[in-house]
Amino acid sequence: MAALVMSFIVILLFSLARNGFCACSLDNLNIGTYRSGREVGGKPEWNVVVTNNCNCARNHIVLSCQGFQTVEPVDPAILEKRGDECVVIRGDSLAAGASVKFSYAWDPPVLMLPKSFSGGC
Repeated sequence: MAALVMSFIVILLFSLARNGFCACSLDNLNIGTYRSGREVGGKPEWNVVVTNNCNCARNHIVLSCQGFQTVEPVDPAILEKRGDECVVIRGDSLAAGASVKFSYAWDPPVLMLPKSFSGGC
């Protein structure tokens, strides 16, 4: 029995060392969209906050942003639309617990969902 427990502990430690001490998934990437109360070009403005809730930095964060349009310019260093996908901060690293924010103006708001990322622990 002790050998079985020891084997389990060794496998667990090996798995943590190999995969890192966090199991980051798309669920750990939070996208909050909030109405600012302003109007730009006759369209409501939306503030978006993308937060990395993982214990590790993430690179090349891609959001699904089908139908994304705006009458308010968005800094391409923060969000770059590529077809139905949007790349966050040019694919650069977003640190653990860090957020990036941008605003856009359109009606209706676009449902942005995390699609992929690379990096991690």
